[in-house]
Amino acid sequence: MSETVGLVGMGLMGQAFSHNLLQAGFKVQGYDIDEQRMRQLSERGGTPVESPAAAARGARWIITSLPSSDIVREVALGKKGIAEGAAQGLIFADASTSRPEDSQKLGEALAQRGIRFLDAAVSGTSAMAQKKDLIVIAGGDAQAFNAAEPMFAGFSRAAYHMGPAGSGAMTKLVINLVLFGNRLALAEGLVLGTKAGLQTDNLLKVLQDGACSSKTMIDKGPKMLQGDFTPEGHVKTSLKDGRLALEQGARFGAPMLVASLWTQLQQAAYQQGLADVDSSAFIEVLRGMAGLPQRK
Repeated sequence: MSETVGLVGMGLMGQAFSHNLLQAGFKVQGYDIDEQRMRQLSERGGTPVESPAAAARGARWIITSLPSSDIVREVALGKKGIAEGAAQGLIFADASTSRPEDSQKLGEALAQRGIRFLDAAVSGTSAMAQKKDLIVIAGGDAQAFNAAEPMFAGFSRAAYHMGPAGSGAMTKLVINLVLFGNRLALAEGLVLGTKAGLQTDNLLKVLQDGACSSKTMIDKGPKMLQGDFTPEGHVKTSLKDGRLALEQGARFGAPMLVASLWTQLQQAAYQQGLADVDSSAFIEVLRGMAGLPQRK
């Protein structure tokens, strides 16, 4: 008999989750404030429902994939929220990029209602998510993590337990910080190569095959080179993630040189009207600084 997964938030990442979970044989009942996304779920074979509470009702697991931890908390504990529809022992996995302290507090509040919480962030773009080329990094109770592994296997290639609640969210911010540096260096290199008159298609091939190569370079290099900013994530989301990383740097007294520069560039891209395109569009800010024509 198929197990039921509830899903709240069916943006780029949530759509990939539902697709892969359905392909893996799970039943998916989902909620989103966007009616088009609800129709898309139905077309894929899932069941649209009328509220987060309804998404939780009868489910063994529920996943949230939402813009911020404040929204996650409202969806969890607010009117017609997940807690209203949850049975005792429900495993709640938040796949959003959330503030670690917020994940800790939400986990405590849900535990009082008999709900087991994991801050189960994912690493990968939405294009990677469609191919199940994601990893899950989760914080929370180890037994809850073990019980969630069959569900994680439905939409990811690996899942890692990182420690107590908040650890998954913190690990995601560290991963993002390293990605920021990779993407920033790539964009600078492509702009310099363009200004120097190098053949940029060949330059990108060399970068992807050289000692500096990385997965993000392979994924984002063509987008930067071609000016194709079809979203696999958004500038506005990357700006939020950068600000979250800076908060943690201030919280723990850690240097955040790369995160500071990345966040400023994402803010500049946002202010230039690029909020809803792919985060790699920040290269247009650098191109403008270099006197190159901007493509968006």
